[in-house]
Amino acid sequence: MESFILFAPLFGALVAGFGWRVIGEKGAQWLTTGLLFWSCFLSWIVFIGLDAEQVKQVHVLDFIQSGHLDTAWSIRVDRLTAIMLIVVTSVSALVHLYSMGYMAHDENWKEGEHYKARFFAYLSFFTFTMLMLVTADNLLQMFFGWEGVGVASYLLIGFYYKKPSANAAAMKAFVVNRVGDFGFLLGIFGIYMLTDSIKFDDIFAAAPALADMTITFLWRDWNAANLLAFLLFIGAMGKSAQLFLHTWLPDAMEGPTPVSALIHAATMVTAGVFLVSRMSPLMEYAGDTKAFIVFLGASTAFVAATIGLVQNDIKRVIAYSTMSQLGYMFVAAGVGVYSVAMFHLFTHAFFKAMLFLGAGSVIHAMHHEQDMRNYGGLRKKIPYTFWAMMIGTLAITGVGIPLTHIGFAGFLSKDAVIESAYAGTAGGYGFWMLVVAAALTSFYSWRLIFLTFYGEPRGNKHTHDHAHESPMVMLIPLGVLSLGAIFAGMIWYGSFFGDHDQVNKFYGVPAHHAEHSEDHAEGHKDDHAEAKQDDHSHDAHWDEDHAAKHDDPAHAAVAMAHHGEAPKGAIFTHPDNHVMHDAHYVPTWVKVSPFIAMLSGLVMALWFYIWNPSMPAKWAESQRPLYLFLLNKWYFDEIYNFIFVRPAQALGRFLWKRGDGDVIDGGINGLAMGIVPWVTKLAGRAQSGYIFTYALAMVLGIVVLITWMTLSGGAH
Repeated sequence: MESFILFAPLFGALVAGFGWRVIGEKGAQWLTTGLLFWSCFLSWIVFIGLDAEQVKQVHVLDFIQSGHLDTAWSIRVDRLTAIMLIVVTSVSALVHLYSMGYMAHDENWKEGEHYKARFFAYLSFFTFTMLMLVTADNLLQMFFGWEGVGVASYLLIGFYYKKPSANAAAMKAFVVNRVGDFGFLLGIFGIYMLTDSIKFDDIFAAAPALADMTITFLWRDWNAANLLAFLLFIGAMGKSAQLFLHTWLPDAMEGPTPVSALIHAATMVTAGVFLVSRMSPLMEYAGDTKAFIVFLGASTAFVAATIGLVQNDIKRVIAYSTMSQLGYMFVAAGVGVYSVAMFHLFTHAFFKAMLFLGAGSVIHAMHHEQDMRNYGGLRKKIPYTFWAMMIGTLAITGVGIPLTHIGFAGFLSKDAVIESAYAGTAGGYGFWMLVVAAALTSFYSWRLIFLTFYGEPRGNKHTHDHAHESPMVMLIPLGVLSLGAIFAGMIWYGSFFGDHDQVNKFYGVPAHHAEHSEDHAEGHKDDHAEAKQDDHSHDAHWDEDHAAKHDDPAHAAVAMAHHGEAPKGAIFTHPDNHVMHDAHYVPTWVKVSPFIAMLSGLVMALWFYIWNPSMPAKWAESQRPLYLFLLNKWYFDEIYNFIFVRPAQALGRFLWKRGDGDVIDGGINGLAMGIVPWVTKLAGRAQSGYIFTYALAMVLGIVVLITWMTLSGGAH
């Protein structure tokens, strides 16, 4: 069953991509969509029927094997995998169905151009690579999936390849992600160097030993666990669009809207959160890296929310919202409450995919107009889309009954993140940034609703007059996702953020796990100390080879990797980590702060866009520098253009003009047209045709030869 879930999208992609002439474009669409719905159905069966305490490993094929290195492709099924399976396949299946309506008549293609089969093949290929990533049993397999989603995103973002902006956005996403992937690769290399393995179970078993080791990198020594966790997180920064490696995400909106819903809301961008949660046994021993994750996640949530305040493209507003929500997830992971990070990932997939697909329905109704300033008054024109967008907005802003477990999905998961942030940072930077970001999120989300569906129609009157509701094939996915946006948080709240026993049971962590982990860590230290004493006592049973191996700083981690026991369960929490427990007992004002933030953002949006619509223009004029600063996205693109792009272009131009043009071409041309003709001309003069000239040359040659033989004595 697990193999079918993984390979069904690949089969659909291959048949649709290469065999559409046989089965037709309609056949390609129905085949890929049908296979995804079947994979989705089986994924829910796996999720509901999973025995969380048993990690299931399904061998697919052997790959490189050398010494302890085993890169066999296996499907790892535990609670983390099961969560991601339902997220990826559910959203992908609904996006496939939605795309049948959205891509039916695309103005970017001429009549008779065959683009639909290729689009659906790309969607299915992306789904396969994402499933490959989340089912990985070792770092190499995960990296193959990691790069696969990068290739698929490049193809989908640049699907409108006739548009220069789409090509540029695809290239930008590809290049920025390669920066993060370089850090990910270094992390993999470092882990293999120290543990002699890339299998997750081996790495998890070696984590306590890595915490006691140092590694030299960039001319200084680092704690091994901190450095390796940090390098892996750099990969997560790129894929999940965290601050400094985030600039590709808003530009990725150049792709068709279903692409935004699939890749940039629910799946690919959450791969970084999944990576950090998967590597929790290592992260728990990397305190400095976790602190950095909290800081960067909180900063990302705040910065993205401020930029979202003033964006006018409906898809870009939702894109910055995605970036901000990813920051929330990383804060939860950074304070060590990985279950809550996955909780927000889980609920966010439903309401964010619905917001993107709802935006696509609005764009479809408005003949591909994406500027919200040209909307207005669409509430009665497209009522089903309006209510879907309203449910998504209620979910993302966190509407619910304070101090209860009743509310929309985002209310429960976002509050869980903020409470965990307060407990994990003692009410510090991470907590306050998230609360402020919650208020900003509420403002720009309601701003989107009010500009789009309320007020007087703006922009082209003909477009407004002909606005119409989307076909049923596009509305059904909105309805299904709305169920997740409403109920997902309430149904699974206890499993992700309930009491310890409930969460541990859900993730397959044995009840005695904390005590066992503590004993295991102490045992490791005792064994290490005894080994040191044995080394100094020159025990007769230890020969020189054993002593040399023991002195090898990597030996402890290698021994733990191959002989130690990996922590049980899909996630690991260190015995000293009590953040989840403390999060349940934060002050009441902390628990209600997200609700107050949501209300404040709603009231401001009502004031600006319903009660006094002239306010936005007045504020933009009175706060012109701030407005331009936010409108230009904190000038990150301009700064990167100045620091990286222009110098790279200047270097390339210099190498082209001076290096290639003057040196290489000039040297070859000078040799061919200058030196060679000159030598040829001199040689030509020696060919005079007179016998005495040749005789003189022969005599001179004999003189030179005899002179050399005489002086050298005939020696070689």
